[in-house]
Amino acid sequence: MTDYLTLTRTAYDTVAADYAELLRDHLAGSTWDRAMLGAYAELVQTASGGRVAEIGCGPGRITQHLHGLGLDIHGVDLSPEMISVARKSYPHLDFQIGEMPGLSIEDATLAGVVAWYSIIHTPRERLPEIFTDFHRVLAPGGHLLLAFQVGDEVRHIEHAYGHDISCDAYRLEPEKIADQLGEAGFTLVSQLVREPSEEFEYTPQAYLIARKP
Repeated sequence: MTDYLTLTRTAYDTVAADYAELLRDHLAGSTWDRAMLGAYAELVQTASGGRVAEIGCGPGRITQHLHGLGLDIHGVDLSPEMISVARKSYPHLDFQIGEMPGLSIEDATLAGVVAWYSIIHTPRERLPEIFTDFHRVLAPGGHLLLAFQVGDEVRHIEHAYGHDISCDAYRLEPEKIADQLGEAGFTLVSQLVREPSEEFEYTPQAYLIARKP
């Protein structure tokens, strides 16, 4: 496991319970999050349906929301503690420990991949490898959903959710991410950038939906 994965796993293992509690009801107050998740669920179901994976699912709240919208979805996360919280919170769903890239998913078997703020700890030079892996596991016609904070800086996080941790978080530029998705073989379907909310966001937020032709 590379250093950034080790740091990220340790950080999320440390904050898992408090992270889950703080964000448990966050979707209820986030109109745009719900709108993009709803649009994505409809695209997957209209295209063909099938199995979906949320990569970097954390405590499972987005996995559960998409399940409630009718998707056949399971969650994968680097952090064993996050997976433990997810399994306790949503015992009717499947959650597994896994890394990206290098997903233990067979080629062309998924109708959808969701990476909801889960690529933000990946060094930028590793993102093309991850997008290629997402493309690999998607069946033709499958859809990818990304969400991330907008910018071009790197934040080193030393304290979060009431705990001392150490990991990096990368702000990303939507146009560059869209270009990288194209290079990985995706066709861009939708791109939305919204202004930060007044609650705890400090930068614009981006959502990209792309399709494997």
